[in-house]
Amino acid sequence: MTRKIPATVITGFLGAGKTSLLRHLVARPEGRRLALVINEFGELGVDREILLGCGVEGCSEEDVIELANGCICCTVAEDFLPTLERLLERPEPPDHILIETSGLALPKPLVQAFAWPEVKARVTVDGVIAVVDGPAVAAGRFAEAPLPEESHDNPLEEVFADQLAAADLVVLNKTDLMTPETRAAAEAELAAKLRPATKWIAASHGVAPPSVLLGLAAAAEDDLANRPSHHDLEPGHDHDDFESFVVARGPVSDTPGFLARLRALAAAHDILRLKGFLDVPGKEFRQVVQGVGERLQHYFDRPWAAGELRASRLVVIGRKGLDRAAIAAAIEA
Repeated sequence: MTRKIPATVITGFLGAGKTSLLRHLVARPEGRRLALVINEFGELGVDREILLGCGVEGCSEEDVIELANGCICCTVAEDFLPTLERLLERPEPPDHILIETSGLALPKPLVQAFAWPEVKARVTVDGVIAVVDGPAVAAGRFAEAPLPEESHDNPLEEVFADQLAAADLVVLNKTDLMTPETRAAAEAELAAKLRPATKWIAASHGVAPPSVLLGLAAAAEDDLANRPSHHDLEPGHDHDDFESFVVARGPVSDTPGFLARLRALAAAHDILRLKGFLDVPGKEFRQVVQGVGERLQHYFDRPWAAGELRASRLVVIGRKGLDRAAIAAAIEA
Protein backbone atom coordinates (compact mmCIF):
# COMPACT_ATOMS: atom_id res chain seq x y z
CA MET A 1 0.00 0.00 0.00
CA THR A 2 1.13 3.56 -0.71
CA ARG A 3 2.20 5.40 2.39
CA LYS A 4 -0.23 8.10 3.43
CA ILE A 5 1.10 11.65 3.27
CA PRO A 6 1.14 13.19 6.76
CA ALA A 7 -0.50 16.56 7.31
CA THR A 8 -0.03 18.79 10.34
CA VAL A 9 -2.76 21.24 11.29
CA ILE A 10 -1.35 24.31 13.05
CA THR A 11 -4.01 26.21 14.94
CA GLY A 12 -4.00 28.92 17.59
CA PHE A 13 -5.68 32.22 18.31
CA LEU A 14 -4.87 35.49 16.53
CA GLY A 15 -1.23 36.46 16.96
CA ALA A 16 -0.16 33.36 18.87
CA GLY A 17 2.86 32.80 16.60
CA LYS A 18 1.65 30.22 14.06
CA THR A 19 3.45 31.84 11.13
CA SER A 20 6.70 32.10 13.11
CA LEU A 21 6.52 28.39 13.92
CA LEU A 22 5.82 27.61 10.25
CA ARG A 23 8.77 29.71 9.16
CA HIS A 24 11.12 27.75 11.42
CA LEU A 25 9.75 24.44 10.14
CA VAL A 26 10.29 25.54 6.55
CA ALA A 27 13.86 26.57 7.37
CA ARG A 28 14.53 23.10 8.85
CA PRO A 29 12.66 20.60 6.66
CA GLU A 30 15.07 17.77 7.57
CA GLY A 31 14.88 16.31 4.07
CA ARG A 32 11.10 16.65 3.68
CA ARG A 33 9.50 18.26 0.64
CA LEU A 34 6.95 20.53 2.32
CA ALA A 35 3.78 22.19 1.06
CA LEU A 36 2.05 24.93 3.04
CA VAL A 37 -1.63 25.84 3.02
CA ILE A 38 -2.25 29.23 4.66
CA ASN A 39 -5.69 30.48 5.70
CA GLU A 40 -6.45 34.00 6.95
CA PHE A 41 -9.44 35.83 8.36
CA GLY A 42 -9.68 38.93 6.20
CA GLU A 43 -9.09 40.08 2.67
CA LEU A 44 -5.37 40.89 2.89
CA GLY A 45 -3.09 37.84 2.94
CA VAL A 46 -0.22 38.85 5.21
CA ASP A 47 1.02 35.47 6.46
CA ARG A 48 1.77 34.04 3.01
CA GLU A 49 3.64 37.22 2.11
CA ILE A 50 5.68 36.97 5.31
CA LEU A 51 6.60 33.35 4.56
CA LEU A 52 7.58 34.17 0.98
CA GLY A 53 9.65 37.08 2.26
CA CYS A 54 11.63 34.94 4.71
CA GLY A 55 14.34 34.11 2.16
CA VAL A 56 14.28 30.37 2.87
CA GLU A 57 15.06 28.18 -0.12
CA GLY A 58 12.13 25.79 0.46
CA CYS A 59 9.62 28.66 0.57
CA SER A 60 8.70 28.82 -3.13
CA GLU A 61 5.60 30.43 -4.61
CA GLU A 62 4.06 27.14 -5.75
CA ASP A 63 4.54 25.46 -2.38
CA VAL A 64 2.82 28.18 -0.31
CA ILE A 65 -0.90 28.22 -1.08
CA GLU A 66 -3.25 30.82 0.35
CA LEU A 67 -6.94 30.26 1.10
CA ALA A 68 -8.38 33.72 1.63
CA ASN A 69 -12.07 33.00 1.18
CA GLY A 70 -13.01 33.11 4.86
CA CYS A 71 -12.05 30.77 7.69
CA ILE A 72 -11.01 27.32 6.51
CA CYS A 73 -13.39 25.62 8.96
CA CYS A 74 -16.31 27.10 7.00
CA THR A 75 -14.98 26.48 3.48
CA VAL A 76 -13.66 22.92 3.71
CA ALA A 77 -15.61 21.54 0.73
CA GLU A 78 -15.34 24.67 -1.44
CA ASP A 79 -11.70 25.59 -0.91
CA PHE A 80 -9.65 23.19 1.16
CA LEU A 81 -10.48 19.81 -0.40
CA PRO A 82 -9.90 20.97 -4.01
CA THR A 83 -6.59 22.50 -2.88
CA LEU A 84 -5.57 19.26 -1.20
CA GLU A 85 -6.46 17.25 -4.31
CA ARG A 86 -4.31 19.51 -6.48
CA LEU A 87 -1.36 18.98 -4.15
CA LEU A 88 -1.81 15.21 -4.25
CA GLU A 89 -2.05 15.17 -8.05
CA ARG A 90 1.32 16.86 -8.54
CA PRO A 91 3.97 14.80 -10.37
CA GLU A 92 5.98 15.03 -7.13
CA PRO A 93 3.51 15.31 -4.24
CA PRO A 94 4.81 16.80 -0.98
CA ASP A 95 6.26 14.57 1.72
CA HIS A 96 4.43 16.55 4.41
CA ILE A 97 1.63 19.13 4.28
CA LEU A 98 1.52 21.98 6.82
CA ILE A 99 -1.82 23.73 7.24
CA GLU A 100 -2.04 27.03 9.12
CA THR A 101 -5.62 27.86 10.05
CA SER A 102 -6.81 31.38 10.66
CA GLY A 103 -6.71 32.52 14.26
CA LEU A 104 -10.50 32.31 14.47
CA ALA A 105 -10.90 28.88 12.86
CA LEU A 106 -12.15 25.78 14.64
CA PRO A 107 -9.76 22.90 13.84
CA LYS A 108 -12.24 20.06 14.28
CA PRO A 109 -14.21 20.60 11.01
CA LEU A 110 -10.91 20.59 9.15
CA VAL A 111 -9.78 17.36 10.82
CA GLN A 112 -13.17 15.82 9.98
CA ALA A 113 -12.51 16.43 6.28
CA PHE A 114 -9.59 14.01 6.42
CA ALA A 115 -12.05 11.23 7.30
CA TRP A 116 -13.80 11.64 3.95
CA PRO A 117 -13.15 8.52 1.81
CA GLU A 118 -11.53 10.40 -1.09
CA VAL A 119 -8.98 11.91 1.31
CA LYS A 120 -8.55 9.23 3.97
CA ALA A 121 -6.90 6.76 1.61
CA ARG A 122 -4.12 9.20 0.74
CA VAL A 123 -3.55 11.60 3.66
CA THR A 124 -3.56 11.36 7.44
CA VAL A 125 -3.51 14.07 10.11
CA ASP A 126 -0.11 13.51 11.73
CA GLY A 127 -1.11 15.89 14.48
CA VAL A 128 -2.94 19.05 15.47
CA ILE A 129 -0.61 21.63 17.01
CA ALA A 130 -2.11 24.53 18.98
CA VAL A 131 0.17 27.54 19.36
CA VAL A 132 -0.67 29.55 22.47
CA ASP A 133 0.22 33.15 23.29
CA GLY A 134 1.61 32.66 26.81
CA PRO A 135 1.36 36.30 28.01
CA ALA A 136 -2.23 36.55 26.75
CA VAL A 137 -3.25 33.38 28.60
CA ALA A 138 -1.56 34.56 31.81
CA ALA A 139 -3.38 37.90 31.52
CA GLY A 140 -6.73 36.10 31.38
CA ARG A 141 -7.48 37.02 27.78
CA PHE A 142 -9.24 33.69 27.17
CA ALA A 143 -10.79 33.17 30.59
CA GLU A 144 -14.45 33.70 31.29
CA ALA A 145 -14.86 37.42 31.73
CA PRO A 146 -17.74 39.85 32.30
CA LEU A 147 -19.20 41.06 29.02
CA PRO A 148 -22.02 43.50 28.20
CA GLU A 149 -25.28 42.65 29.94
CA GLU A 150 -26.93 41.38 26.76
CA SER A 151 -24.37 38.62 26.29
CA HIS A 152 -23.19 35.83 28.55
CA ASP A 153 -20.87 34.19 26.03
CA ASN A 154 -17.16 34.80 25.61
CA PRO A 155 -16.35 34.11 21.93
CA LEU A 156 -12.60 34.34 22.58
CA GLU A 157 -12.79 31.66 25.26
CA GLU A 158 -14.89 29.37 23.06
CA VAL A 159 -12.54 29.52 20.07
CA PHE A 160 -9.50 29.08 22.32
CA ALA A 161 -11.08 26.10 24.12
CA ASP A 162 -11.98 24.41 20.81
CA GLN A 163 -8.43 24.84 19.53
CA LEU A 164 -6.98 23.29 22.70
CA ALA A 165 -9.50 20.44 22.69
CA ALA A 166 -8.47 19.42 19.18
CA ALA A 167 -4.73 19.54 19.89
CA ASP A 168 -2.29 16.67 20.13
CA LEU A 169 0.51 19.04 21.08
CA VAL A 170 0.38 22.56 22.52
CA VAL A 171 3.22 25.06 22.06
CA LEU A 172 3.23 27.61 24.87
CA ASN A 173 4.82 30.42 22.88
CA LYS A 174 6.41 33.79 23.78
CA THR A 175 7.83 32.52 27.06
CA ASP A 176 10.64 35.07 26.60
CA LEU A 177 8.05 37.75 27.38
CA MET A 178 6.97 36.11 30.63
CA THR A 179 8.16 36.25 34.22
CA PRO A 180 8.35 33.01 36.23
CA GLU A 181 5.08 34.03 37.87
CA THR A 182 3.17 34.72 34.64
CA ARG A 183 4.54 31.54 33.09
CA ALA A 184 3.35 29.50 36.08
CA ALA A 185 -0.09 31.11 35.72
CA ALA A 186 -0.25 30.24 32.03
CA GLU A 187 0.87 26.66 32.66
CA ALA A 188 -1.82 26.25 35.30
CA GLU A 189 -4.43 27.62 32.91
CA LEU A 190 -3.35 25.13 30.24
CA ALA A 191 -3.28 22.21 32.65
CA ALA A 192 -6.92 22.88 33.52
CA LYS A 193 -8.03 22.93 29.88
CA LEU A 194 -6.00 20.23 28.08
CA ARG A 195 -7.18 16.71 27.41
CA PRO A 196 -5.21 14.11 29.43
CA ALA A 197 -3.44 12.81 26.32
CA THR A 198 -2.31 16.24 25.12
CA LYS A 199 1.32 17.19 25.66
CA TRP A 200 2.76 20.69 25.72
CA ILE A 201 6.16 22.33 25.23
CA ALA A 202 7.45 25.85 25.82
CA ALA A 203 8.88 28.02 23.05
CA SER A 204 10.01 31.53 22.17
CA HIS A 205 9.49 33.11 18.74
CA GLY A 206 7.82 29.89 17.56
CA VAL A 207 11.09 27.96 17.66
CA ALA A 208 10.63 24.25 18.39
CA PRO A 209 12.45 21.18 17.03
CA PRO A 210 10.85 19.67 13.90
CA SER A 211 11.50 16.25 15.43
CA VAL A 212 9.07 17.19 18.22
CA LEU A 213 6.44 18.88 16.05
CA LEU A 214 6.33 16.42 13.17
CA GLY A 215 6.01 12.64 13.26
CA LEU A 216 3.34 12.53 15.98
CA ALA A 217 1.44 9.82 14.05
CA ALA A 218 -1.78 10.83 15.81
CA ALA A 219 -4.16 9.90 12.94
CA ALA A 220 -6.44 12.56 14.40
CA GLU A 221 -9.17 11.88 11.83
CA ASP A 222 -9.78 8.55 13.60
CA ASP A 223 -10.02 10.18 17.03
CA LEU A 224 -12.71 12.82 16.51
CA ALA A 225 -14.90 11.63 19.38
CA ASN A 226 -12.16 12.50 21.88
CA ARG A 227 -11.86 16.08 20.58
CA PRO A 228 -14.97 17.87 21.89
CA SER A 229 -16.09 21.20 20.50
CA HIS A 230 -18.44 23.94 21.67
CA HIS A 231 -19.93 23.76 18.19
CA ASP A 232 -20.50 20.00 17.85
CA LEU A 233 -24.28 20.41 18.00
CA GLU A 234 -24.43 23.44 15.73
CA PRO A 235 -25.13 23.07 11.99
CA GLY A 236 -22.36 25.52 11.13
CA HIS A 237 -19.88 27.99 12.52
CA ASP A 238 -19.89 31.69 11.74
CA HIS A 239 -17.70 34.54 12.81
CA ASP A 240 -20.34 37.15 13.56
CA ASP A 241 -18.57 37.90 16.84
CA PHE A 242 -15.51 39.23 14.97
CA GLU A 243 -14.73 41.53 12.08
CA SER A 244 -11.76 42.46 9.94
CA PHE A 245 -10.92 45.34 7.62
CA VAL A 246 -7.91 46.78 5.82
CA VAL A 247 -6.59 50.33 6.11
CA ALA A 248 -4.24 51.72 3.46
CA ARG A 249 -2.16 54.85 3.87
CA GLY A 250 0.86 56.56 2.39
CA PRO A 251 4.51 56.21 3.45
CA VAL A 252 5.36 56.18 7.16
CA SER A 253 8.32 58.48 7.81
CA ASP A 254 8.09 58.58 11.63
CA THR A 255 8.03 54.86 12.46
CA PRO A 256 8.41 55.21 16.26
CA GLY A 257 5.60 57.77 16.41
CA PHE A 258 3.37 55.67 14.18
CA LEU A 259 3.93 52.53 16.28
CA ALA A 260 3.15 54.47 19.47
CA ARG A 261 -0.10 55.59 17.86
CA LEU A 262 -0.94 51.99 16.96
CA ARG A 263 -0.39 50.88 20.57
CA ALA A 264 -2.70 53.60 21.86
CA LEU A 265 -5.25 52.71 19.19
CA ALA A 266 -5.21 49.01 20.11
CA ALA A 267 -5.80 49.87 23.77
CA ALA A 268 -8.56 52.40 23.10
CA HIS A 269 -10.54 50.14 20.75
CA ASP A 270 -9.65 46.72 22.17
CA ILE A 271 -8.17 45.63 18.83
CA LEU A 272 -7.22 41.95 18.94
CA ARG A 273 -4.82 41.89 16.01
CA LEU A 274 -2.95 44.30 13.75
CA LYS A 275 -0.65 43.15 10.95
CA GLY A 276 0.61 44.34 7.62
CA PHE A 277 3.39 46.15 5.80
CA LEU A 278 4.75 49.69 5.85
CA ASP A 279 6.48 51.75 3.19
CA VAL A 280 9.27 53.61 4.99
CA PRO A 281 10.83 56.38 2.84
CA GLY A 282 14.52 55.92 2.20
CA LYS A 283 14.42 52.22 3.09
CA GLU A 284 14.97 49.58 0.45
CA PHE A 285 13.20 46.93 2.52
CA ARG A 286 9.53 46.43 3.35
CA GLN A 287 8.69 46.79 7.05
CA VAL A 288 6.47 44.17 8.66
CA VAL A 289 4.25 45.15 11.60
CA GLN A 290 2.66 42.49 13.82
CA GLY A 291 0.49 43.42 16.78
CA VAL A 292 -1.34 41.45 19.46
CA GLY A 293 -3.27 43.87 21.59
CA GLU A 294 -0.78 46.55 22.60
CA ARG A 295 2.26 44.34 21.96
CA LEU A 296 3.86 45.26 18.63
CA GLN A 297 6.67 43.62 16.71
CA HIS A 298 8.27 45.21 13.65
CA TYR A 299 11.14 44.31 11.34
CA PHE A 300 12.30 44.64 7.74
CA ASP A 301 11.86 41.39 5.82
CA ARG A 302 12.69 41.80 2.11
CA PRO A 303 13.48 44.46 -0.49
CA TRP A 304 10.62 45.98 -2.43
CA ALA A 305 10.61 44.22 -5.79
CA ALA A 306 11.25 46.08 -9.03
CA GLY A 307 7.94 47.44 -10.26
CA GLU A 308 6.16 46.53 -7.02
CA LEU A 309 3.82 49.18 -5.66
CA ARG A 310 5.23 50.45 -2.37
CA ALA A 311 2.23 50.70 -0.10
CA SER A 312 1.41 50.75 3.60
CA ARG A 313 -1.51 48.43 4.41
CA LEU A 314 -2.67 47.07 7.76
CA VAL A 315 -5.28 44.46 8.66
CA VAL A 316 -7.34 45.27 11.77
CA ILE A 317 -9.18 42.43 13.54
CA GLY A 318 -11.38 42.71 16.60
CA ARG A 319 -14.77 41.98 18.06
CA LYS A 320 -17.83 43.05 16.13
CA GLY A 321 -18.62 46.74 16.50
CA LEU A 322 -15.19 48.28 15.94
CA ASP A 323 -15.30 52.00 15.19
CA ARG A 324 -13.86 51.62 11.71
CA ALA A 325 -13.97 55.30 10.88
CA ALA A 326 -12.06 56.35 14.01
CA ILE A 327 -9.48 53.57 13.64
CA ALA A 328 -8.92 54.29 9.95
CA ALA A 329 -8.59 58.03 10.62
CA ALA A 330 -5.94 57.40 13.30
CA ILE A 331 -3.93 55.08 11.04
CA GLU A 332 -4.16 57.39 8.05
CA ALA A 333 -3.19 60.53 10.01
